[in-house]
Amino acid sequence: MEQKLSLSYKRDEIKGDYDVIIIGSGLGGMVTGSILAKEGKKVLVLERHYTGGGYTHVFKRRGYEWDVGVHYIGEMHKDTMLKKIFDYCTDDDPIEWADMGEVYDKLFFGDEEFNYVKGTQNFVEQMKKYFPAQEDQDAIDEYISLVYSTQKKQTMYFAEKVIPGAMRWIFGSALRKSALKLNKSTKEVLEGITTNKKLIAVLTGQFGDYGLPPSKSSFLMHCMLTKHYFNGGFYPVGGSSVIYDKIAPSIINRGGNIYTNAEVDEIIIKNNKAIGVKMEDGKEIFAKWIVSSAGAVNTYSKLIPQSVLKAKKMDKLLDNVTPSIGHLCLYMGFNHSTEELKLQKSNYWIYPDRFDHDKNIEEFLEDQESELPVVYVSFPSAKDPDWDRRYPGKATIDIITLADYDWYKKWEDARWMKRGDEYNALKEKMAQRMMEKLFHYEPQLRGKVDYYELSTPLSTKHFVNYQTGELYGLEASPERFNQKFLRPRTPIKNLFLTGQDTVSVGVGGAVASGLLTASNMMKRNLTGRMNKK
Repeated sequence: MEQKLSLSYKRDEIKGDYDVIIIGSGLGGMVTGSILAKEGKKVLVLERHYTGGGYTHVFKRRGYEWDVGVHYIGEMHKDTMLKKIFDYCTDDDPIEWADMGEVYDKLFFGDEEFNYVKGTQNFVEQMKKYFPAQEDQDAIDEYISLVYSTQKKQTMYFAEKVIPGAMRWIFGSALRKSALKLNKSTKEVLEGITTNKKLIAVLTGQFGDYGLPPSKSSFLMHCMLTKHYFNGGFYPVGGSSVIYDKIAPSIINRGGNIYTNAEVDEIIIKNNKAIGVKMEDGKEIFAKWIVSSAGAVNTYSKLIPQSVLKAKKMDKLLDNVTPSIGHLCLYMGFNHSTEELKLQKSNYWIYPDRFDHDKNIEEFLEDQESELPVVYVSFPSAKDPDWDRRYPGKATIDIITLADYDWYKKWEDARWMKRGDEYNALKEKMAQRMMEKLFHYEPQLRGKVDYYELSTPLSTKHFVNYQTGELYGLEASPERFNQKFLRPRTPIKNLFLTGQDTVSVGVGGAVASGLLTASNMMKRNLTGRMNKK
């Protein structure tokens, strides 16, 4: 019989005692919970949504299935630390990862195409074919060297987040200084290497994976992301929901539980110690440790009582960080097979032809009628070897672009799916614009769309509980990486943070945060557990 991976708080009463309560079942929370469960702790995960998994969950409509947040992952090609963490948290039923092939990302600037190919040396050689001038080739070599040297120093950035308080006073400043040496804007660093704007635009062609253009993103984040994909892209066999499905048993089989429809209203704090949570219905649940995987903004602005924040002088912590930008996602279904439609595994990044990401976004945010600054296209049914077994004769495509929450703010108090004709008309207009971008590069798809549905930042707010519908939690700017409070341990005893806000955006950041938070709580480096596995 198939194992039940969650209970509903609306139907099933929470009974028994727990060592740890984790708020949120996103990747950070699940990895933290899995590791702690293997350390002998009884874990309770509380998820406000009706399904677990955070951005790893899928939704189904009209006989189709779409992933909502995991479109591809790097570092699954060998025994990398990221893969070891996944393997450790999935017991003896590891996630299978499908290689996306030699070309994992295709960049289009108008009708010019640039491919990101698997393997660092292959990537370098490909870039040099596009940019044969000697000064450009020298710049490419210097760029690769900078990416590797900067990424290597990030071990110090991670270490500083978990070393105990006394040691942090002694070593923390030196670790941060070294790790944050190039915590400048991506544009500033790259303009120190080359004056070729076209080369800079191509090298930053994945900026949508962290949500900020070159002038605003931290070069540290750019290096983490770029290095993450140098050995190609991978997709979970069976779809992104298998990530939650295979981690959840490692918690449940060790006496823990995961409850959905379980919204936490407040973290209970007495004498500067977190002792439990108060649910939306007023019920109180207690545990030795509380871990918030709900994001820094939700934790510090909604879950911790304001009186506690002011008493601990924590009420100004969020003043120096900014939520990341929102997005639109168009989910498309085709009543044709991937093979019939001639879909490929490679992602598409579609840009205007002037090679200026910053200007493109600036104009779009000022006037949403202007050209779409970035259009990302993913072909999940082509990436997943198990798709045809589950959905024979069907195919799906996801298309994503940026969006300002303020464009949809007037409908934020309206019910989901009941926001009215004006809202629906705005969505339809954007959906058609996004589809036209796809049809330009894949004209055989025109006239074959069986179903489509567009989500807005309001959808993200409704399902993921990010207050302005942000895609990546806190934006990956230089200012964000300078914030010392973004770490697993909070100033409140027995209250910890996990999730992408504590480390960096995306899947890699969320997974790494789970290991760092669990290590901090257990007061030992648990990396060795992953290596043993």
